[in-house]
Amino acid sequence: MRRRFLCIGLVIMLLTGIGYRAMAVTEQHAERPNNLSTGLEDQKGVALTIYNVNLGLVKDQREIRLPKGTGALRFMDVASQIIPTSVHIKSLVNPDSLHILEQNYEYDLLNPQRLLDKYVGKEVKLYYKNHYTEREEIVTATLLSNNGGPIFKIGDEITFGHPGRIIFPGVPENLISKPTLVWLIENDLQNPQKIEASYLTNGINWRSDYVVTLNDKDDRADLSGWVTIDNKSGATYRDAKLKLVAGDVHRVKDEYEYKKGMLRAAEAIAKKAEPQFKEEEFFEYHIYTLQRPSTIKDNQTKQISLVSAGNIPVRKELLFHGARYYYYSQYGEAITKQKVGVFVEIQNKKENNLGIPLPKGTVRVYKHDSEGSLQFIGEDSIDHTPKDEKVRVKLGDAFDVVGSRKQTDWKKIAYDTYEAAFEISLRNHKKEDVVVRLVEPIPGDWKMLNSSHDYTKTEAFTAEFNIPVPKDKETKLTYRVRMRY
Repeated sequence: MRRRFLCIGLVIMLLTGIGYRAMAVTEQHAERPNNLSTGLEDQKGVALTIYNVNLGLVKDQREIRLPKGTGALRFMDVASQIIPTSVHIKSLVNPDSLHILEQNYEYDLLNPQRLLDKYVGKEVKLYYKNHYTEREEIVTATLLSNNGGPIFKIGDEITFGHPGRIIFPGVPENLISKPTLVWLIENDLQNPQKIEASYLTNGINWRSDYVVTLNDKDDRADLSGWVTIDNKSGATYRDAKLKLVAGDVHRVKDEYEYKKGMLRAAEAIAKKAEPQFKEEEFFEYHIYTLQRPSTIKDNQTKQISLVSAGNIPVRKELLFHGARYYYYSQYGEAITKQKVGVFVEIQNKKENNLGIPLPKGTVRVYKHDSEGSLQFIGEDSIDHTPKDEKVRVKLGDAFDVVGSRKQTDWKKIAYDTYEAAFEISLRNHKKEDVVVRLVEPIPGDWKMLNSSHDYTKTEAFTAEFNIPVPKDKETKLTYRVRMRY
């Protein structure tokens, strides 16, 4: 009897030990998460910073319940043009509770071509309608190749160009519907994790577009600036906190080739709007923060008002520009009709209702005609312009103000000394008087021997004249210069 009780006790202890070990194994497996997935349904917020070098920084915050332990997490709904090496993930609850052991970026996307490639050597079904019997038939076939089109083996025969619709038994495991980050993670937190994944993506850019409307006298203007965002990154950013960085951000050039408008009605610029962007200095750049959430859809071009100002002083200028090669030899042919450029200049100052850093972009200029209809008169690109600097825009060439030039003398005085004389004619066919700024780029160490008009030596190799030209009149400038070079 005693031996029987002893045996029963040993059995109970053995079974209890097995139970404890089973429970331990079960708990151990319970702590190891399965392959979990997270998508936009878990997103709690997204911040998007766009640089004007075709680059975006995405900060995607999601709340996920992760079992404790080590396992895989599929982070879906990321930009298809993501730069995988730029990805960074952290826990917003406890930074030490989440560790990334391994990261993979899966972009083998599900499409007809890839699906056929994955089923080469496997059986599929071909569904088609027999035109003779008008019956729908299903044929089992083996896909032999998909180079330039599917080739099938049906029974003992080989065929291609089969009219049947291909039916696949399932989706291969290594094909995914959208680009996905797959992390091997180690989670120490029992409560739900709030994580932030940040990454850079190509394919998203922004630029500035400015609309300027001149008044009748060309001395005042209204200006409206718009931010144009072009999103081809392969993702939609819903209710994003939007920031724009203006500046020349340096990037390492790789094999990615950057791809190279919208114009809002110019009449809208007269409507005064509250600034939507808050501007501030950031490192050696300027950052503009939109004061409200905005949704940036994939394959969408969006425009947001950046700046609006009215009654800005404008200076209009007619410019006649020479060339250095005129001075190096005897230039026999007279230039009978030389273009006179038309420019407008705006001082980006606070007293001119501006005084904010203007990102680089395109300036389009308009003016009302005699019937009050707005007409386009020219456009130019500007670089990043800090406050208190000039915005200078070339509109085109004057129609009624033309110039001509001829060399009246050229001679060599010594082995390194020369003299040249010119006559420049400016003709004004407009109904009002004009002033033409004439810029002559004179080479070498030069001295003006005589001149019919006053000049200014604005740079070492530049002489400038301001030539008044009355309406329907002609003004001639003559000068002789000695050069040593």
